[in-house]
Amino acid sequence: MNETRKIVLVGTGSVGMSMAYSFLTTGGLDELVLIDVNKEKAIGEAMDLQHGLPYARHNLIVRAGEYADCKGAKVVVITAGVTQRPDETRLDLTTRDAIIIKDVTENIMKSGFDGILVVASNPVDGMTYVAQKVSGLPKHRVIGSGTILDTARLRFMMSEYLNISSGNIHAYIMGEHGDTSFVPWNNAYVGCKPLLELLDEQGRDLTDLHNIYTQVQQAGYEIVKRKHSTYYGIGLSLNRLIQAILNDENVILTVSAYQNGEYGQEGLYVGVPAVVNREGVREIVKLDLSDVDKAKFNHSCETLKKINRDIIDPLL
Repeated sequence: MNETRKIVLVGTGSVGMSMAYSFLTTGGLDELVLIDVNKEKAIGEAMDLQHGLPYARHNLIVRAGEYADCKGAKVVVITAGVTQRPDETRLDLTTRDAIIIKDVTENIMKSGFDGILVVASNPVDGMTYVAQKVSGLPKHRVIGSGTILDTARLRFMMSEYLNISSGNIHAYIMGEHGDTSFVPWNNAYVGCKPLLELLDEQGRDLTDLHNIYTQVQQAGYEIVKRKHSTYYGIGLSLNRLIQAILNDENVILTVSAYQNGEYGQEGLYVGVPAVVNREGVREIVKLDLSDVDKAKFNHSCETLKKINRDIIDPLL
């Protein structure tokens, strides 16, 4: 590919800038443009990154810009939004952030942008739904960060529990990025061995899995309680997702993808394992879920559908 690897970041808060900073160490971009409603902040953040470029691994243009810069970008990443309060769930953010994401998306599309839109603003499943509806882009080219971070947290905790590299933990968090997510343990593997089979052989208590999931599901709240917001983990997760798009990797990531009946659900964005490449979501990976897991997935989807119907659709 000879095209310029240009991405635009809308929102220079902690999440966006953690992602931006990560590209100075990993490389993979030719140009990074920062946009923020606070233009002076975007300029200051760009300056700060620019001053580290002599020590970066690859040549990279970093600058503050305007929405017009979205034209010609391969990926635009939206991290704009309000900060989650310590006593607030991700879903409490819906009304406040939906208005912001609608405005941001409208401005992006006015530029003539025709690439892939990546949404990380919370609640991410609903905000990805907003971005697709407003942008009119093909559904496979609007992707939410979904449960990509939740899955990373799960793999880390399972790695610690089993003392096996996280690279060999093949387990996923599915559903809403939030309180109704779940782990399909029957579809989890350690290397090529079913996780439940391994635990049985080792005589481990299966209630440990419930405790690990609880820690994963509550991790964001625990971090917010201690340091007011989370950003390093999601910043690196966004880097991974964008690299998969730019490098046409056809890698499986648990992103928020539009449902076309793959799990019996349609008309919403929700976290599922999906194949990601330069066109966006190539396809959703269909797991053979147990009846219990199907019920959990349907419950998560119905929760999101109600939010879309009652809160988001009237705003659009």
